[in-house]
Amino acid sequence: MTPAVAPLQVLAAWFSPGYPVGAYSYSHGLEWAVEAGDVTDPAGLAAWVGDVLAFGAGRTDAILLAHAMATDDPAPLAELAEALAPSAERRLETMAQGAAFARTTAAAYGIDVPAMAYPVAVGQAARRLGLPADATVTLYLQAFAANLVSAGVRLVPVGQTDGQRILAGLMPLAARTAAEAAAAPLAAVGGLAQRGDLAAMRHETQYSRLYRS
Repeated sequence: MTPAVAPLQVLAAWFSPGYPVGAYSYSHGLEWAVEAGDVTDPAGLAAWVGDVLAFGAGRTDAILLAHAMATDDPAPLAELAEALAPSAERRLETMAQGAAFARTTAAAYGIDVPAMAYPVAVGQAARRLGLPADATVTLYLQAFAANLVSAGVRLVPVGQTDGQRILAGLMPLAARTAAEAAAAPLAAVGGLAQRGDLAAMRHETQYSRLYRS
């Protein structure tokens, strides 16, 4: 990274919807939750995404990402991240996005990024470029929430303005979760969002689907 490029510019590019990791293909089980009637309006969508951030994969990814930025040996973290996926589709979600992120980032920034679970790949790339951990984890979580809210806008449906209102309301939670992850030991990794995990499992056999998870 050249001195003329600020770290936040890199992070803005990585977590933009235009960065080709295929995030738009995944609903993280939300598609099933909408069909099942768990999420039917803006308030329900905000609560669902908030729980995923605070208690589910958002929290888990944040801890893995923070630890990936602090090590030169990401292999154990990559294995743990893959093992923590509660369903085949959730495993596909993290592994496919991680591989796409690694491939694109290696080509665009000229760094060696291993193809592994998405948060670990991001953490390793951020480490190689010397990016700030707090901003990296916070913006990762914000982008994750934005993708789920975008899926909700299509599926519930929720209006675009309501979608942005939901995302704005989730920004403080993303920052708090990132701060907690920075101080969390690796032993604290893991989620407690059972309904979200169940949704991911049920989505695998959902008859009509727009999303890959």
